Amino acid sequence: MTGIDTEAQARSIDAGAPARAEQMWNQANWQHIEADVRRLQVRIAKATRESRWGKVKALQHLLTRSHSGKMLAVKRVTENRGKRTPGVDGRIWTSSAARWKGMLSLRHRGYRAMPLRRVYIPKSNGKKRPLGIPTVIS
Repeated sequence: MTGIDTEAQARSIDAGAPARAEQMWNQANWQHIEADVRRLQVRIAKATRESRWGKVKALQHLLTRSHSGKMLAVKRVTENRGKRTPGVDGRIWTSSAARWKGMLSLRHRGYRAMPLRRVYIPKSNGKKRPLGIPTVIS
């Protein structure tokens, strides 16, 4: 085999994986996901009002580790006004496949927070204010 054939095969193999990930992201039932997250948030608020701190902690644990919670978090971060601004890691998730893979990569074990990228944006009075841009993934 020549180098060209090997490159073509590699591209065709790589092209197959993102299609599945892209399909999974695009076929997500966003109404159901938003309802799941909203339901958990309401339960957390109710437990907080009732000062049931053990229940609050358990529900927060459930929300941060749930599939719906991760999906909605990635959607909100990658589809807002600052979606094209990378953090200090220099990464942005523009494709559906990247968003899906990013959602799957969100884990609590071994997490270390990275520093924020500091950018100064102009204010209406001519001065500048600092803006911290977090990384997409550590």
